[in-house]
Amino acid sequence: MTKELIETLQDGSDGFTSAAEKLDKDGETELASSFRELGAQRSKLITELQAIAASYGDQISDSGSVAAKVHRGWMAVKDAIAGSDPDGVLDAAAQGEDHAVAEFEKALDADISPEFKAQLQPMAQQVRGARDQIKSLQAARS
Repeated sequence: MTKELIETLQDGSDGFTSAAEKLDKDGETELASSFRELGAQRSKLITELQAIAASYGDQISDSGSVAAKVHRGWMAVKDAIAGSDPDGVLDAAAQGEDHAVAEFEKALDADISPEFKAQLQPMAQQVRGARDQIKSLQAARS
């Protein structure tokens, strides 16, 4: 479960970073800045979760999941077709954030120790906050 959460966080970090680069190219500097901040937040969460895993004796790779790499590939194709439309980037980010929230909720609902659950809850709250921020950015552009 920890490995899957780290992969989810890495996928988000990579996705936010890629999206920020695309948004910068489109002149959407404010939106790009928000995405860079969210990517940095994910990187911090990865470090925290890896430290927790290490305290349990686990060593986990942070390369990102195959499914998310396929999603990022799909996002790149969609952007090429849509001309890197910022609204399309936001839509893809919202889908990714819905997935991240679902992964954390699944982990919190699993049979895990109370200590581990207590460590995951603030991380899950940050992921929910990022999802809500993306949805607010979408609404502001509507």
